[in-house]
Amino acid sequence: MKLDLSGRSALVTGGATGIGRGVALALAEAGADVAVTYRSHDGAAVAKEIAELGRRSAAYELDASDSGQVDAVVDATAGEFGGKLDILVNNAGGLIGRQPVAEMSDEHWHKVLDVNLFSAFACSRAALRHLPDGGRIVNISSVAGRNGGGPGAAAYGAAKAGMHGLTRGLAKEVGPRGITVNAVAPGLILDTPFHEAFTPPDQQQATIDATPLRRAGFPDDVAGAVLYLVSDLGAFCTGSVIDLNGGTYFS
Repeated sequence: MKLDLSGRSALVTGGATGIGRGVALALAEAGADVAVTYRSHDGAAVAKEIAELGRRSAAYELDASDSGQVDAVVDATAGEFGGKLDILVNNAGGLIGRQPVAEMSDEHWHKVLDVNLFSAFACSRAALRHLPDGGRIVNISSVAGRNGGGPGAAAYGAAKAGMHGLTRGLAKEVGPRGITVNAVAPGLILDTPFHEAFTPPDQQQATIDATPLRRAGFPDDVAGAVLYLVSDLGAFCTGSVIDLNGGTYFS
């Protein structure tokens, strides 16, 4: 049994930067054709990197909280790759902003859940029209789904906890077809727009100091877990949430 994705096709949402970019390139290096979606960061550069690895690639602008756009992009991706889609990585999402519950607007709450949870539902629903038996879905969650998140991140933590429930419920539904559905819950991952925008350096260092491995994670750390889950190596793993945080949180 090998970690070989030759002949398989993948879609990584939010694949232009950070974790999404790292996952997309790792999938391509393992042999997969890979499409990425983007919204605030142009995905053309990543698509070019994938093509330079000798794989078919595509980049689509997408608001993953808009189900009409999602349906169109997923259908286009499957068409680009010969009518099928083997792997979906739901990575689109973000903190949006830090707001305490007592001060939180309805708009903020709904936006955070739409961007992080509804997007995973919509993309998974669309992908199931194309995924063959034995396909793979991986949801990129967060340690916030385990511990509620940091200051002002209750909405984000709720969305990621909901993603864990979606992961397990969907895994039960599609298991009879051999399709696996899992989540990866990263902790502090650097070289991403997320913590650069919302976590000051002193808070990042405090997290690192409290981490048993005494370092932050990087996109390649997350990509390694995703590769396991989407390859034949992870064929008997479904409905699981893999904690990837250097030991700061044990499930």
